[in-house]
Amino acid sequence: MLGDVLGQYLDACFSGVYVQSAEHEDAISEVSALCRCRQWQLAVWDMAGGLQMNGQSNPDMKDPLAVLASLPAMAPNGEGSAVMLLRNFHAFMDNPEIVAEMCRQIEAGKVRRTFIVVLSPVVKIPVELEKHFVVLEHELPGRTELEAVARGIATREGEMPEGSDLDKLLDASAGLTRMEAEGAFSLSLVRDGKLHPESVWELKSGMLKKTGCLSLYHGTESFSELGGLDNLKAFTFRAITRSKEKVRPKGVMLLGVYGTGKSAFAKALGAEVGRPTLVLTSEQIKTSAYGKSEELMAKSLKIADMMAPCILFVDEIEGLLAGVNKAGDPGVSKSIGKVFSIWLTDHTSDVFVVATSNDISDLPGEFTRAGRFDAVFFVDTPGRDQRDMIWKIHEKKYGIEPQDRPDDTNWTGAEIESACRLSALLDVPLVAAADNVVPVVVTQAEKIEAMRQFAAGRCLNAEATGRYQRAGHPVARRNIERGPTTQPSTN
Repeated sequence: MLGDVLGQYLDACFSGVYVQSAEHEDAISEVSALCRCRQWQLAVWDMAGGLQMNGQSNPDMKDPLAVLASLPAMAPNGEGSAVMLLRNFHAFMDNPEIVAEMCRQIEAGKVRRTFIVVLSPVVKIPVELEKHFVVLEHELPGRTELEAVARGIATREGEMPEGSDLDKLLDASAGLTRMEAEGAFSLSLVRDGKLHPESVWELKSGMLKKTGCLSLYHGTESFSELGGLDNLKAFTFRAITRSKEKVRPKGVMLLGVYGTGKSAFAKALGAEVGRPTLVLTSEQIKTSAYGKSEELMAKSLKIADMMAPCILFVDEIEGLLAGVNKAGDPGVSKSIGKVFSIWLTDHTSDVFVVATSNDISDLPGEFTRAGRFDAVFFVDTPGRDQRDMIWKIHEKKYGIEPQDRPDDTNWTGAEIESACRLSALLDVPLVAAADNVVPVVVTQAEKIEAMRQFAAGRCLNAEATGRYQRAGHPVARRNIERGPTTQPSTN
């Protein structure tokens, strides 16, 4: 709780405290409770309402410099302690006079026990004051608090879910402020007559769009619509569904050929294990103003932490890290990579990362070493059995009657789907439609061969247990036990 942590810092005479919070009213309530408990004086100031102290309001007290100068009068002759809480004061902290006065009051406050607490949604501290402030974060509500909010909204019989449905609602609510949760729950009652996760996810989707870097993927794909990749499916399903509190899975890196289903797998995984899928858009991070890219990356990862349990999908991660291994890179890629790699190693939230890559030349070595991910898989072009399965899936999808198929040697799943789609679109046989498909193993032959040579002995095989071997495409010998999940359809 904010009040408990703040009390510890004030007891230790930290006379300048900067609290980052998106819920000012709740934060003020906690600080007020702390001051009442300790019998401290409390004054709350903002530009709109002026100064409030001891139940009295002074709306004319709007000059921020005068407010700071009035702090000593709150604890005359060093009697007692006093807290001045300044709401959204970051807007005034670029004024030299205000900065100088804050320095003076904070230094004197250590002796007379008068404290300045800045409350703001963003951390914006001028360099002159960096050593004078300690920064605290007002934590978002946990599951217990969110459940209390929900029960305060859903007061009639049948409106409040129970058991596993309640768990799903609270999972969906993770990362929301108390006000946002109230809004989402109220919207759900209006729409459905009861609390339902879908309305919560809709609100979250809008929240994510504000970041510009994260989006919530909405889809219904499952493993049954994705042919092959048996070992990868089995590994990830078991890692997620059988994880323990003390050992959480981190995720997987997927290296491989274009069009082999890496992105489709990441999107299907969320639906298969019952988790939302967040998509990290690297373009927005890389094109941000210089010096802000790593800050934006850290913010995106923090949001993912708050929305756990979830899947975090980073497509073509080499685009995010491009330039790390190249001379002349201004350091942006290296800074982003450092933030991401530290988070991959240290984060304890239940976020399962699926990162894909089509080009290993721009991928730093530390991202494929043990510890960053639970496993690194290589996804090659599908073998004969897998291609047959993919043909059946897409023939059914596009309504194609049984007929002769073209020579599909070394085709990817994307190329098989393209042939089926063109057959249905142009109303021609599959063999004729295949004339319009140029396999990626032809257009990108050199790159694919380099990837296969790199992966041999270094990466796990997405199809069969064990490491990937360059020669042939071995059929899966033994899959890791997956538990109760849908097997890939052959219809």
